[in-house]
Amino acid sequence: MEIAIMIEGQDGLNWNRWQRLVKVVEELGFQGLYRSDHYTNANPPDKDSLELWVSLTWLASNTSRIEFGPLVSPVSFRDPTMTARMASAVDDLSGNRMILGLGAGWQEREHTHYGWDLLGVEDRFDRFEEGLEVITNLLQNREPVDYSGNYYRLNKAVLLPRPSRPGGPPILIGGNGSKRTLPLVARFASEWNGVYLTPDQFAKLNERLDELLRNRNRQPEKVRRSLMTGIIFARDWAGVERQLKDEDSWWFDQTPEELRQEGLIVGTSEEIGQQLQHYAAVGVQRIMLQWLDQDDLEGLEALAESVLTDT
Repeated sequence: MEIAIMIEGQDGLNWNRWQRLVKVVEELGFQGLYRSDHYTNANPPDKDSLELWVSLTWLASNTSRIEFGPLVSPVSFRDPTMTARMASAVDDLSGNRMILGLGAGWQEREHTHYGWDLLGVEDRFDRFEEGLEVITNLLQNREPVDYSGNYYRLNKAVLLPRPSRPGGPPILIGGNGSKRTLPLVARFASEWNGVYLTPDQFAKLNERLDELLRNRNRQPEKVRRSLMTGIIFARDWAGVERQLKDEDSWWFDQTPEELRQEGLIVGTSEEIGQQLQHYAAVGVQRIMLQWLDQDDLEGLEALAESVLTDT
């Protein structure tokens, strides 16, 4: 199973932190580095929030191996025509190492603060579906595209230069919804990314996705399965317990087993390795571990030493 790192770009990310993280993730041997796309956090205080596409452009130019991408970029405040243009260009710049993670949007606070209309859930997913249609049409078609929807309209729109990778970067759709998200994965995506799921929960949704893919005459093995989830890790249990007792964390006053039931990976090297094996056994091919302390580079090094040689 591939092991990647995911960070929250709105949670204090600036150029110094980003450049250090990119360098360390590449050097340590992680498969990739992924980041969220938000203006700010769901709750105050506001922190540094380095712009997504600017940061990915720097990464593309300053790495040679790791895969990367947004996890995920919402159509609610990014016009899909611009997303298609930027994604194609950044993927080309990197030598085709980008994964284009897309989502409907969810965080009310940033939409309110910056003047974007989040919409209700049903309308939001209708708009997301149109956004996916626009992006895939532009990436996959050499001829000018006409499109008329409720939210987006194209008239002889063409994406030039054409992506160097046929069809452009692979599209990842993240989320756990079986009614709207998984059907969109089956229709548009090359990768499904579950979020904070236990192995049992992942297995059930994975089976549902297989069914939806077959119904669309797509081979299930052609769609990669990945998971983004939190991790609480240290070299010893004293270090794990210090993190569990952090009163500023959302997991404060919960036991390791309670957190595992919420989909987190918790423990030292041995426990982490066992939990990763459980996820691999139910079909997780790539796991993005949410690394919340962007300054804890020693912790990342310890994690790499613990898990990369065994997975």
